[in-house]
Amino acid sequence: MNSALEILAEKLGIATSFLDGSQERKEHLVDEKTIRFFAEKMGYKAGTEEEIQNSILQYDKKRWQQSLEKIYVVDQENVKFDLVIPAEYQTGKFSVLLSPSKQQNYSPVSFEIFNTEEYQLIGKTRYVRLQFVITEHLDIGYYDLELQVENKHYKSLLAICPKTCWQNEALNKKTWGFAIQLYSLRSERNWGVGDFTDLKNFAQMAAKSGADIIGLNPLNVLCHDYPENASPYQSISRMYLNPIYIDVEAMPEFKAEDLAEIKNDIEEFRQSELIQYEHIYPLKVRMLRRCYDRFKQTPNTLRYQEFENYVIAEGSELERLAVFQSLYHKYTQESIGNWRSWPEEYQSPNSLAVKEYAKENVDEINFFKFMQYEASRQFEQAAKAVKDSGMKIGLYRDLAVGVGQDSAEVWSEPELFFKDAGAGAPPDALFPAGQEWALGAFIPSALKETAYKPFIKILRANMHNSGALRIDHVMSLMRLFIISEKLKEGTYIYYNFKDMLNIVALESVLNQCSVVGESIGNVPDGFLDALEAKNIYALSVLWSERYNDGWGDFKMPEAYPPRAFASIGTHDMSPLKMWWFGYDIELSYQLGIIENEEQRNASYKGRENDRWRLLKVLDASGVWPKDKPRQGNYIYGEGYPEGIEEAANAYMAKTTCPVFLAELENILHVEKRQNLPGTDRDKHPNWRRRIPVSLEKLATDIAYIRNIKAISEIRK
Repeated sequence: MNSALEILAEKLGIATSFLDGSQERKEHLVDEKTIRFFAEKMGYKAGTEEEIQNSILQYDKKRWQQSLEKIYVVDQENVKFDLVIPAEYQTGKFSVLLSPSKQQNYSPVSFEIFNTEEYQLIGKTRYVRLQFVITEHLDIGYYDLELQVENKHYKSLLAICPKTCWQNEALNKKTWGFAIQLYSLRSERNWGVGDFTDLKNFAQMAAKSGADIIGLNPLNVLCHDYPENASPYQSISRMYLNPIYIDVEAMPEFKAEDLAEIKNDIEEFRQSELIQYEHIYPLKVRMLRRCYDRFKQTPNTLRYQEFENYVIAEGSELERLAVFQSLYHKYTQESIGNWRSWPEEYQSPNSLAVKEYAKENVDEINFFKFMQYEASRQFEQAAKAVKDSGMKIGLYRDLAVGVGQDSAEVWSEPELFFKDAGAGAPPDALFPAGQEWALGAFIPSALKETAYKPFIKILRANMHNSGALRIDHVMSLMRLFIISEKLKEGTYIYYNFKDMLNIVALESVLNQCSVVGESIGNVPDGFLDALEAKNIYALSVLWSERYNDGWGDFKMPEAYPPRAFASIGTHDMSPLKMWWFGYDIELSYQLGIIENEEQRNASYKGRENDRWRLLKVLDASGVWPKDKPRQGNYIYGEGYPEGIEEAANAYMAKTTCPVFLAELENILHVEKRQNLPGTDRDKHPNWRRRIPVSLEKLATDIAYIRNIKAISEIRK
């Protein structure tokens, strides 16, 4: 590889080689074209040798061209920052003033100055870098910083961070709960898709069963005009909620005659095996708009005042989302989809054309705000019900690793995201072909130039009403695998890991929300140790807690990590019964994911060995139900082991992990998976499976009763 290009790549945090997560831990050398592509997306030309050399000089000069960085993310025990100034000022009289962020209440603080003896000549001016160490105690939080010397004033932001994330006392002992996909909940009252009332009802029932935590899929808003794009990980904004979860009947504006009009449609949706997003969401929107029209006629009510207060509090973030949705709807009607295909004057939220559009379409834009207000109101009610139920941890939300490329987030601040590239993952033990998520990903340097504000806002929005937050693909705090759309090749891009970790810890403490990192896949050496030191819990699933890098025997319960949230699987993995019979292998073969008979047969042979391994660990753990002991070896043809779900749940309950999350799919013998990564709905009905038992019947379902008894007897 070109040596200068390698130097530039190292400075920019572009990996020139990497190990994948497969069993062989194969090394991949990154093509020069891929490195040049990402360097240029980060603002550094790399097409020729001269451009590369100039880019290296450009990078090296950058720190010397600004006095203070936009933000300093520091440990509470070691508050320091550096200043670049003309050397002639280095002996001047300095003062440092701090104010809690946005309060404009500045006070002087004591400090010491250290000369780094680093100098740089830029033009005719000689600059020096000084280091400032604040010598008095400061509480954690964000502080506006003003530094004065002579007649010069410099400003920045200090994020003073705790040593670790917040610790819920309930995590000091073993507890349990459920991991659910809210949309999949079946009830005799919902409209064919789970909603916030279902969440409230399920949580109350689960609490009576002894559960202390409810894990949820990402609840963020999806594309209004393409409800069939149902992946909760392809949000258009991770700040706001999906209106499909609104219980329309719980709105004060909804009337009995409305229900009578659509009763037959709702009944059809309830009976459907799969969620009919293309019909349910438009129906909900039609009824929501009807409710909104009635709502507008009552401007003097407390409810209307609450709406206005909500809009004011949310400010520009909500405004941009609503304008984006309104514009998107307009251009979808004109057969123009992706926002990058819109007329140029509408491709920026700051353009005069967009501002004029917002003035001319206030009512339409307010409707989108109204849907967010109602979703927020109902989610608050569900969260209150969870709290009132006595759950010790409560809601455990899920923060997606990225955002849809065709989203309000990217439209609002496109300079923050890699253009013409999307996040994914290289091959690993569970996904040997790798994954291409095509999600928008932050440019590390651009994110820091915003003082990490977009990242902070997303954390806060998803920690809201949460006792714990799952950070999807938590390795992205350190590095993210990003794939060029044109080259079809990718590499790891590195982020400022220390800053990202510290901000997570700070927001965790400020919001009193524990943090869990989903670290299944290609995990860098030492990464889990760094998470543990920051009190970020790991995520452990049965299918990956195996020796030999996920390919060998299953671990005994006492060998599980003591600081992890455990479950049998995830939404991306096969339920127990599907796994046992190898239905997932056959599905992959039929879809061409398994390419030939030889691979298919090898997969079946491997699964047979894995079934033996599972039986072995269940036997050794002594978890089979007393009235349903293992009856045989269950080779193919002998059927499904009766009681294996109870045994598997009891096995996971025995692990040393402080939290075990049971899944209704495994309790209720579901044979089909919720999501098959690498496929779209034309091949597999991802994100559309409904739980086979309604909430009204769940508490008396014998499988539910037996599994909860098996878990609670161990975790009590």
